Formats: sequence, structure tokens, C-alpha cells
Amino acid sequence: MSKLSFDRILQSQGFGTRKYCRELIEDGEVTIQGVVHDNFKALIETKDLVFTVFGEEWTFREHVYLCLNKPANFECSRKPSHHPGVLTLLPEQLAWRDVQPVGRLDHDTTGMLLMSDDGPFIHAQSSPKRHIPKLYVATTAEPVTSDLIEQLLSGVQLHDEPAPLAALRCEKIGDFQLQIVLEQGKYHQVKRMLAAAGNHCSALARTTIGQLSLESLGLEEGEWCYLEPEQLALLVPDDVK
Repeated sequence: MSKLSFDRILQSQGFGTRKYCRELIEDGEVTIQGVVHDNFKALIETKDLVFTVFGEEWTFREHVYLCLNKPANFECSRKPSHHPGVLTLLPEQLAWRDVQPVGRLDHDTTGMLLMSDDGPFIHAQSSPKRHIPKLYVATTAEPVTSDLIEQLLSGVQLHDEPAPLAALRCEKIGDFQLQIVLEQGKYHQVKRMLAAAGNHCSALARTTIGQLSLESLGLEEGEWCYLEPEQLALLVPDDVK
């Protein structure tokens, strides 16, 4: 990090156009350590910078890494078509920063959704080459049987896949509920695997990515948080320490 002009700092953090950021500064709406800084040309050190806009405190972040506990009936798209987009659950400044979902959850799937404005991070997390395991809890229409678990672990054939797809782990946790761990990230994979195995997915939630879980973050549905370096380090395959 380095020094940047104050208007560029505000713009980089998602507070609007350069012109609007200059107006905010000149109008005295931005403070650092309680002191109004009204010179938009002033060079400010970005390292450990904390500032307030309209009385709300913000920490300068070169990139943002977020986790959202996605509710049902929200689309993972910047241009949603049938339901509200997940960006409506975030402060407006994060949308201005061009935050994007990392991969997608169906509109009716809930749970752990990573989001960022860091292109290389999004690409790395989305790449099937990384084999990052993701844990889902699936509620089924028909009872969970030992045969169903066995099929999911040994592999089921999907009509558009060259080879059967198998779960890394799968276990029954209720009469109509199971946990399943996948690493491939195919389109509608859990739902399609359950259908291929003779059952039907009536509800689905993603609870863990790599070694980072929603439970550890303490997020209720619709809540989000910034991910810090120690949490980002957990977004890796189980065998990578």
C-alpha cells in the first residue's frame, strides 16, 4: 500500500465517482481520527487507514473478501431476472466496488457464498483444478437410505458427463437429510446426483468451503462479514495445511 489522494481513496472504496468523492470531502463529510479532512488532493497513507463518511466508520481495503449467508430466493447475478440479487444484501459501497459472487448458488439454495472484487481470487476459488471441497446439507423428498448413500459415494452417471460423479464424503444425518461433500462444482450437481440416484432434493444449503464453515463465522441468514487473512487461509482443500 502507499499514499493516494483522498478523492482516489474514497473512489477506490466504492463511494461513487471521483467528482462525488471530491464533493464529499470538500463538504466536510469525511473524517480521519475525528478530524475533518476537506482537501481532496491531500496524499493519505492507506496502510491501517480508518475513516468515517457521514459518521460511519470504514477501514481501507485494497480488495474485499466477503462471506454471505445467502437466503433463499436471491440470485447470484449482478443482473437478476426473477428474484432480487445478492448484492442488495450488501452496503451500496461494495456494489460500487464491483464485488462479484465466487461461483453461484441457485436462487433456492441457501448458505455460504463467497464474494470479492479481486479477479485472481475469484478465478482461483472457482477453478476446478484446485479441488476445493464444499459441504452441503440436502433435504430429500424420499427417505435417505443406505443404498442412496452408497450410490452417491460410488458415483452416479449424469446424462451430460463423460464419467460418473462421486461424493468425497456422504452421510445420513436425518430420515430425510444428508450431508454431502463435493469438489467438482458442476451445474446443479447435488440436485442432479440425488435425482440420478432415485431421490429428489427439496432443500439445499452449503455450509462449508475448504476448512471454513458458516458456523465458525456465526452468520445468520442474510448476514455477511469481511474475511480476514486467517479465514482466507482456510479456503483450501482439507489436506492442505
